[in-house]
Amino acid sequence: MYKNRLRLFILIFYSFVANIVSQNIIVDDTFTAQQLIQNVLINSSCANVSNFTVSGGNFQTGAQSFGYFESNLTGFPFTNGIVLSTSKAISTQGPNTYILSETAPGWIGDSDLEQALNISNTSNATVLEFDFIPLSNTISFDYIFASEEYHDNAPCIYSDGFAFLLKEVGTSNLYQNLALIPNTTIPVKVTTVHPDIPGGCSAQNEAYFGGYNSSTAPINFNGQTVIMTARGNVVPGATYHIKLVIADETNPQYDSAIFLGGGSFSIGADLGVDRLIATNNPICFNETLDLNATIQGTNSYQWFKNGSPIAGETNPIYTVNNAGTYAVEITLNGTTCITTSDIIIEYSSLPIVNNQTLFQCDTDNDGITTFDLTKLNSLITGGNPDLSSVIYYPNLANAQGQINPILNPSNFQNTTTNQVFASVSNNYGCFNYATINLAISNNVLTIPNPILNCDSDTILDGFRQFDLNLEISPTLQSGLPTGLIIAYYATENNAILEINQLPNSFINTTAFQQTIYARIINGPDCYGIIPVVLIISVFNPPLFQDESLYSCSGNTVNLVVAYGYSSYNWSTSAITNSITVSDPGNYSVTVTNSNGCSKTKNFIVLESEIATINSIEINDFDSFNNSVLINISGNGDYEFSLDGNQYQDIPFFTNVAPNNYTVYVKDKNGCGIVKQQITVLDYPRFFTPNGDGINDLWFIKNISNRPKTKITIFDRFGKLIYQFNEKQNGWNGMSNQNIMISSDYWFIVEFENKNSVKGHFSLKR
Repeated sequence: MYKNRLRLFILIFYSFVANIVSQNIIVDDTFTAQQLIQNVLINSSCANVSNFTVSGGNFQTGAQSFGYFESNLTGFPFTNGIVLSTSKAISTQGPNTYILSETAPGWIGDSDLEQALNISNTSNATVLEFDFIPLSNTISFDYIFASEEYHDNAPCIYSDGFAFLLKEVGTSNLYQNLALIPNTTIPVKVTTVHPDIPGGCSAQNEAYFGGYNSSTAPINFNGQTVIMTARGNVVPGATYHIKLVIADETNPQYDSAIFLGGGSFSIGADLGVDRLIATNNPICFNETLDLNATIQGTNSYQWFKNGSPIAGETNPIYTVNNAGTYAVEITLNGTTCITTSDIIIEYSSLPIVNNQTLFQCDTDNDGITTFDLTKLNSLITGGNPDLSSVIYYPNLANAQGQINPILNPSNFQNTTTNQVFASVSNNYGCFNYATINLAISNNVLTIPNPILNCDSDTILDGFRQFDLNLEISPTLQSGLPTGLIIAYYATENNAILEINQLPNSFINTTAFQQTIYARIINGPDCYGIIPVVLIISVFNPPLFQDESLYSCSGNTVNLVVAYGYSSYNWSTSAITNSITVSDPGNYSVTVTNSNGCSKTKNFIVLESEIATINSIEINDFDSFNNSVLINISGNGDYEFSLDGNQYQDIPFFTNVAPNNYTVYVKDKNGCGIVKQQITVLDYPRFFTPNGDGINDLWFIKNISNRPKTKITIFDRFGKLIYQFNEKQNGWNGMSNQNIMISSDYWFIVEFENKNSVKGHFSLKR
């Protein structure tokens, strides 16, 4: 009946599209649950099936969310099978030209699915269920999961849920989900099977991702998995219930579907997942694999390789030792039930490793030293980044058994053996082993003479910065083979262990003399270790500070340093201990001692000359506050005096008594003295004209030195009393032959330059 109906469907369909070249799958959503299970999925006499049910969306058009499909020569991986969708089944037909997001009134989710996947809030569930009694101990079937959620960053966050749930009827057992990533307990979902999402998330189980679909894809989904196989163990003769369910999670948008391979439901032996390089589980070279097809009962077995029977191989277990596609055909208990299972076997070559010999230095020559085995890592693997880290073992048996590894390979002492073994694996867990021979370096090296250097910084304390590569390495490399590298260490033990390497720019830590150790390296090997003595010589000649000298215009200056140095080198190119210069400027001399250490002294020759007095500012008539300021110009270092005996460095004099003075300005550098006469004036604050010959006249001392000066005296009421000039003797206390009384009198001194001084004094009798 099924076959006639199917032929009628195909005939009608092809008549409808006779003039169209179809590139899409064909879906028929009129099949019953029994037809989908009995005639499409199982189609085998190896199981008794019953209790068929199917449910899905209640679309007003009468469309179903489940149905039968055919690939229609599109290249879709399954020729035919069952489709279960969270949309209309016919909407899963290609091309992939729009986002499939369909729902139906009252379309609910599934609690068993939620429990199996530990999710909630499902909707739009499509469920296909049935019971079966297997005749063997395993079941399997093939499927593809497809989804619109394969777009942008959605695989990092969103996925509809589906599960293939199995449990024995009449028991309280929980459902077992068969839709898992092979060899894991991870459910197959968009979020668990996808490639790397740039800017979103890293790849997850990418080997099982079939790819993104273009707009011309035969199904209407953005992406899909490869063909995957659901497997389960059962007890022959027991009754099992299987529930195939898919549902939207969280919201009904962006639909998904399961495509089950027609006739792929196999009840029989399960040879396991394919052992492929693409899925990172091939067999390692020189290893074998036992394929076990044993099923309870009286059965007959025939093994095949690449489609051809293997002569004489009729046992339930077959041992594989080379690549190929292997299959077994089992006739169960003499019935007509023939079940098959197959597996693809690929082999991985062993990782390529390189045996090595590592030379280490032995400073005490006892044959025991410390090796850094990790220096060989890249040499053993050839720098292959796809290989694992190198693990070292004391012997080959330990390496092969992966027990008792060397715990500190960077600090391994050869106390009991001169040979160890390295273990390396590839991405597929295939191991290979390299032999490591440990040898003592016996190269004869010449210890260099002490390296003498000068302490040339500003603090002569016996410490100096060395450029080890420039100052020491060339001496050590002389006579050695080319290509050797030199590293420096503070102690011999550090050099052996290669720890705390000194920086190339090194300041000695012990003043004046220190021994460091040079490790000469040949690739990973120690060629030899040499002590290097560093001597820091301090050269600090006396009286060698920078010096400033003055030269009078037109004269010369002699620049001198002490005798007794190995060499002299002046900035003028002279090579004597002294030079004579006539021009001001900066001069320097570098002297060198017998150790080759140098010291430089700078001479600053400054020009000097006799001063020019530009002006002298006199503040007088101010009693004790009289002062003199000398304004000069000239290129020199000057000192100043009002008497030619006592000199001071500043040109300002205070508390200057009234008198005639000679101002002296002297160049300290001996270039000469300039002088000028000045007068500091002041007036007496009182006088006593009583005829005793003492203070009988009021006059201004030295006023005669100020020509054309007029002095006018007034009484306290402003009345003119007396007037005289610089040539007259002064006032005797009389006015018009009258004796003036004791009182305060006022005066005005008027100078030739129109300046004037006012004040008052007392007349006492």
